[in-house]
Amino acid sequence: MATLEKIRSKSGLLIVVIGLALLAFIVGDALTNSRNLFGDHTTVAKVGGEKIDYTEYQRKREELNSQLEMARKQNPAQYANFDNQLLAQMAIEQLVGERLLDRAVSRAGIRTGSELLRFYVLDNPVNTQRLSEIIQQLNAQNLNVATPQQAYEVIFNPKQHGLTDADMAPFQRAWIAMEQETATMVARQTYQRLLYGTVKANDLDKKALYDDFVATSTVDLAILPYGPLDEKKYKVSDAEVSALYDQEKNRFKVQEPTKDVSFISVNITPSDADRNEAKRLAQTALKSLSDSAGGSLDKDMRKAGVSVERRSLRASDIKKGAVKDFVLGASDNQVQLISENMRGFTIVKKIGQRAEVDSIQLNIVQVLGSSLPARVLSALNGGLAADSVAARFSADSVMVQTEQWIPLFTAQGKTGALQDAQLDSLANAGSNYVTLMSTAEGAVLAKVTKRNAPVSVYEFDEVTYDLKPSTKTVDDARNKLEKFLAANKTSADFNKNAGKAGYNVQKYSLTQSSPAVPRMMGMRNYYPDSRQVVRWVMIDGKPGEVSHIYESKDSDNPALYAVAVDAAYDDYVPVSNEEAKQYFTDKARRAKAGDELVKKYTPNAKTVASAAQAMGVQAAQPKLGLTRKGAVRDAKVLGKILGAKPGSSAVIVKGDDGVYVYRVVSTDTEKFPYNAGQYEQQYFQMVNPQLQDMLRGADKVVNNSYKFEAGD
Repeated sequence: MATLEKIRSKSGLLIVVIGLALLAFIVGDALTNSRNLFGDHTTVAKVGGEKIDYTEYQRKREELNSQLEMARKQNPAQYANFDNQLLAQMAIEQLVGERLLDRAVSRAGIRTGSELLRFYVLDNPVNTQRLSEIIQQLNAQNLNVATPQQAYEVIFNPKQHGLTDADMAPFQRAWIAMEQETATMVARQTYQRLLYGTVKANDLDKKALYDDFVATSTVDLAILPYGPLDEKKYKVSDAEVSALYDQEKNRFKVQEPTKDVSFISVNITPSDADRNEAKRLAQTALKSLSDSAGGSLDKDMRKAGVSVERRSLRASDIKKGAVKDFVLGASDNQVQLISENMRGFTIVKKIGQRAEVDSIQLNIVQVLGSSLPARVLSALNGGLAADSVAARFSADSVMVQTEQWIPLFTAQGKTGALQDAQLDSLANAGSNYVTLMSTAEGAVLAKVTKRNAPVSVYEFDEVTYDLKPSTKTVDDARNKLEKFLAANKTSADFNKNAGKAGYNVQKYSLTQSSPAVPRMMGMRNYYPDSRQVVRWVMIDGKPGEVSHIYESKDSDNPALYAVAVDAAYDDYVPVSNEEAKQYFTDKARRAKAGDELVKKYTPNAKTVASAAQAMGVQAAQPKLGLTRKGAVRDAKVLGKILGAKPGSSAVIVKGDDGVYVYRVVSTDTEKFPYNAGQYEQQYFQMVNPQLQDMLRGADKVVNNSYKFEAGD
């Protein structure tokens, strides 16, 4: 009681202490996770007022990952290099698109009626993936269904199939969920068709497009390309760059907050010491394997990364090359170094060869029950044909497969389809059936009906070592980069001194939607595990700051990353951006060169031929049109040419890529018929409606996925 009274007397203090601890926990957690616990801490993305929760995002990520795994199995070559870092942004894009579409569907009042839903579920299924999953699960429960109608009948009329409502309850829930998904899909597709239907050309639009496409001009033409321009001769001031930027600023509007960064990637390769160690390991392995007939690798070699795999392959399954040549010609227990290079080494030890049957044909009879298998086995060995088993015994209790080929070897080696004891039992049985497997629920009976002739099977050990940078090599690279970062703590110093330290700096503009750091700007090929770099840049990195070291988890190709934030903006790419500045500087320089060259060659431009001679280029007489652009790459110049009337005077103009001198000789029209459908399609392609942009309108998309996808 005294203790209790003391606790009561101190309750006010305890409340304060607990409150402070709780506050520290909340603040600490918020700081650790870079999320505000009193805000949208589970909101992965927002579009307008619509939020996308983490649970939705996680489901979509898992769905995309499952689709990717399936695609990799079906087409491994095509998807072998697909970067999983893309899945996060793909999930956000799909979820945002779905949310926008659902909002539009709701506003339009589109609903999927029961008859339409029945049609798209049973008669003409559109949600084929979910439907296939349900049918597969039913078949896994030994319920033989093949069509949506059969599946529906079994699920919702279970008693007619000897089942209970409880048996089918999970399937009923899955079916109802599939119907709801289908209703949503149909409503979305209906709205999409309606929306795209609003982008339609009228007869005047189609005829105008046709007239533009068939119109041609035969032109005397000479072009003097600018080529590389001397920066000293055509100097461009900051004021001139700014003036051009102001004219074309809208081209550089950004859709989301953006940060310009300087990025260093250190790809760590094996050192000379690592390569020497690989050579030593190769010689040690050769000696260990050759010591005696039983020579093998010790645990120290395996710990060092040398691996050995025992293979049993037919000659046709051994890949062509040095390994095959050695195995087929070597004597038993002979060892040879097959390859030794920058990637490591391969050693092969031949164990021996033997003759084995690689495929047999069986009659297989599966029998349910505890006593029935013995009766069926007796009948079969008494002369009953396999095809007659179902007629003599209950058809529901037996399943017969005749003349089934069972591969015992594939290109990967022994299949393990049948155990050695089972193979021995079949071989000893001759023409009789034997029991391959037996449980309390039933048995599998089989006999050999045919076997392939034995083939040579070669057994050998393949010893490999993948040369990777050692821990010391990685540590040395890390220490060097750490030393550089310690001496260069600002973006300016980072950029100024990186080259001197032997590092190559790459420039990127990263946003909240950047899946990772691309190997080249604009390419969908990313540095491994570089999404964590994007996370730091977008959450913590401020202009002028430099990150700590980030590391790729790819053990085969280890890499270290560091990044400096150069600038941040959320409306327009600033003129200080290197890419923008270079674009406008080059444009201004070409304009200066064009003005000078036009002035220089105008006296010679009485005719195209005289201008071409003065410019030292060859004149030509092409036929030009919207579909016949020829050598005219500047769209504005092409427009001037196609808009000009035939005449006797040559015209000299500057283009973005060079100086053009032209004279329109004649105009004509192409001789191909008018097709209204073709030009309706051309009109649609020209307008190029972007469904998601149309639905989003002025709403901004906020993408927080980078906060959830990579740690510090």
